[in-house]
This record gives sequence, C-alpha cells and structure tokens, in this order.
Amino acid sequence: MKKTDSPAACIDRKDIDALFAALKAEGYALVGPTVQNGVIVYDDISTAGDLPIGWRDEQEAGTYRLKKRGDAALFGYNVGPQAWKKFLFPPREKLWTADKTRHAIAFHPETPDAPGYAFIGVRACDIHAIRVQDKVFMSKNHANPRYKARREKAFILAVNCGQAAKTCFCMSMNTGPKAEDGFDLALTEIIGDSHYFVVETGTEQGKALLDKIPHRAANEDDLKSAAACTDNAKNEMGRKLDTTGLKDILSRNYENPRWEIVAERCLTCANCTMVCPTCFCSTVEDTTDLAGNHAERWQTWDSCFTMDFTHLHGGGSVRHSEKARYRQWMTHKLSTWFDQFDTSGCVGCGRCIAWCPVGIDITEEAAALRTSDGEKND
Repeated sequence: MKKTDSPAACIDRKDIDALFAALKAEGYALVGPTVQNGVIVYDDISTAGDLPIGWRDEQEAGTYRLKKRGDAALFGYNVGPQAWKKFLFPPREKLWTADKTRHAIAFHPETPDAPGYAFIGVRACDIHAIRVQDKVFMSKNHANPRYKARREKAFILAVNCGQAAKTCFCMSMNTGPKAEDGFDLALTEIIGDSHYFVVETGTEQGKALLDKIPHRAANEDDLKSAAACTDNAKNEMGRKLDTTGLKDILSRNYENPRWEIVAERCLTCANCTMVCPTCFCSTVEDTTDLAGNHAERWQTWDSCFTMDFTHLHGGGSVRHSEKARYRQWMTHKLSTWFDQFDTSGCVGCGRCIAWCPVGIDITEEAAALRTSDGEKND
C-alpha cells in the first residue's frame, strides 16, 4: 500500500459506529477484538459496543490477564493469543473432494468465495506480520490463490499503540508501536477532556471511506496528543532484543549448550507457533468414507515442534529431541528466515512469551546465546 499525502483528521468517539456502518455498506465483513472467556480474541463485530471497552491486558512470561482500565478506551489493550492470519490462512480448510463412480474418479477443487474482511484494530506489529506472510503466500511464481484472494480484498483499519505490554519488543524489530504504512486508515485513540481518534489515511480507498463519515481536520494539538500516545507505548516497552549480528550468531551456535538448557523446560506443546502471527507451517490430511467412494483433502496448521512434522518414511523424525525442535524454530525465526524471505520472522509482538506455559522468553534466549558466543570468541 502506498501512503497518501492526505492531512490527518479527527473522528469523535460517537462517530466510530458511522465508520463501521460505512465499511459494512461497502460490503465488508467486520472482524475485530472482542472479550471472550477472559481473553481478547478476534471475531465478527457489528458496532463499537462489541469492542473490549475499558479493558487492558497484563502480560508477562507465561502470564496473560485482563483488567479494567478505569476509562472507556476502545483499544486500550495490546495483543491477545490470536493473529489475523486465522482469517487469511485459516487453521483448517478443505482443498478438494473426489468421488468414484463405476467408470471414473471425478475431482472437485474447492474454490470458496473469498470474503471481503475489514480488520478492525490491527497493530503495527501485526501489519508487519501480514506483510511477512505476503512474502510466503504471494510470491510471484508460487502464490497461494486462496490467501491471495482474501488478502487483496482486506481493508486494514490500524490502531496505533498507546501502551505496551511487558512482553512487547516491537521497537527492537522496527515494527511499531506506530503503523507507518500498510493500512487503509490508522487510528490513534485520545482520551482526555474529550474522547476521539486522530486518523491517518493510508490509501485512496481509506480516504474515500473517511469522506463518507463525520470528521474534522486535525490541528497541531491533536497531532501532539497522538505523538504523546506513541511515546507512552515506547516508554512502556517491556522487552528488548539486540538484533545486531544475530543472524550470524545463531548460525554459528547450533551446538551451544544453551539449547540443552532451554530444552529442559520446553514442553514442545507448539503454543508459540500457534500464536505467532508469521508461522505458516501446514500439513494435508486425506479422508475417505467407508466405501471408498468419496475422499477429501484438508489443509491444517502444523508446527515444527511436532514429531510427525519432520518424519521421513523409513527414517523416523529428523528432529526428535526438544533441543532440535526449539533450535529449529528460533533459528528459523531470527536467522534463516532472512535467507528465504529477506526479512525477520519475528515482529516483536511477544505472544510466544506470554503464551508459553513455562514462560520461555525468546529475547532472553537470544541474549544468552549472544553472551556465550562472545565468551567463546574472547
């Protein structure tokens, strides 16, 4: 998306429903943050009343809790366990069916209509995550048609962070806390004497939508308030990851004793890969009816932490130990991903830290490897 040169505007809190109505009038299905079972998850929404009004999230290694903020913020949280990839790259999807008759077998590819999603409340780190998955699924020669169709129809309504969780380290990855591009519209929530949003336009499509709802031009005080929100998120950033030379550090430390230490804690539960907004591993499952006349092929998410993921016929699993599997995941994420896609596979959202049952911290592990690498080379 090429950012427009349109000046910033302001939308009053009471006009957010007008924004949502304008999106629905354009045919978009609204998906945004909701509170369910004590966590913030992305689901169908209709009005601003469906948003997590007045809730914030407290996150630490292996910990996630929702608490009241004391105000009526619509987007006063950071990120929950879900990423937007579940809508662009569903966890389970039918690829084709086949039916056998007396004389032939007929294959029927699944070509579902791609819904036009409006993603509400996309954080800067998740915009970068979507961009990473674009590299995976929309390469020139090997595009995934299902992903491509959904992605091209998506409207991105970003929200800049006004706070940060203790697990956030997007500043280290240059992915936040402010969305610089990759959105149609970007909101910064201002709560003070009045409750409103400073709006930046990212595309002509976003500009056309803004023109359909009540708004006013942003003044200098509005822009200062928006900048102060972003500064607050920067000051609250809970983690840091020194990326200097990290790709090479990881590539020369495959036998570092630190992998054994983390393996003693790792449950290989695959939580980190399920919550990660960029992980893209999948497998296919074939099923058939008892008579053998009808078959289906389904694509489902998979993880490099499972034993079956690297199982070779006649040879067993390539990565049979906890050490090998965690090393594969972290090294791919922070090192060899550059070789494949010319970017990091980590956007600093901190989900893998919060949702690891034993609180393994990727920033801590990277720092430990850096320290031991330096000691080894002294």
